[in-house]
Amino acid sequence: MISLQNIEKVYRTDTVETLALNSISLDVAKGEFLSIMGPSGCGKSTLLNIMGLLDAPSKGVVNIAGQQTGSLNDKSLAAFRNKTLGFIFQSYHLINDLQVIDNVELPLLYRNISARERRELAAEALAKVGLANRMKHFPTQLSGGQRQRVAIARAIVGRPEIILADEPTGNLDSAMGNEIMDILMQLNQQDGTTIVMVTHDEYMAGKTHRLVRLFDGSQVQ
Repeated sequence: MISLQNIEKVYRTDTVETLALNSISLDVAKGEFLSIMGPSGCGKSTLLNIMGLLDAPSKGVVNIAGQQTGSLNDKSLAAFRNKTLGFIFQSYHLINDLQVIDNVELPLLYRNISARERRELAAEALAKVGLANRMKHFPTQLSGGQRQRVAIARAIVGRPEIILADEPTGNLDSAMGNEIMDILMQLNQQDGTTIVMVTHDEYMAGKTHRLVRLFDGSQVQ
């Protein structure tokens, strides 16, 4: 489902060159739940952003769901990303001025579907994460765990094949973190969604199928 071949990422300024990722080759199978771990600054989020087509590698080849993404122009890349990938962030990235259901609908605004269908899909996604009774609330009226559930609903509303989660339990206490992990595991096991999760939590990583460790931009496990 995801194939990275000899990925390198270099950030350059006028005076400094920083190697963020060095010769990363990694395959993620369809239906796999993969964790990525490593110390802060080791390249975890950079790697996830490259998998999510939010950033391009300096060298190497990125294949997502059978598509060699380097051949896509910006418009095609955005459309492919919207259809194939769902994103969950540590900080939720919800819009506080919008009701919960409107936040969940956002990815569907870029698709050629009716307002009614968008509403139905958003309501379905919220029901899936146990928030059917919070659709008219605003994010500021929700707990951290509930906000992360909204973020998950937004990620799955377009029925993507792949979910990329960057520290999805990082801002939550252990009870809320376990609830979020249970939802992700259910999406993986019941819907067959491929999930790649960046985490600092060994316990959460232990619930996934496989663990990849990074150190100083290189894969060490």
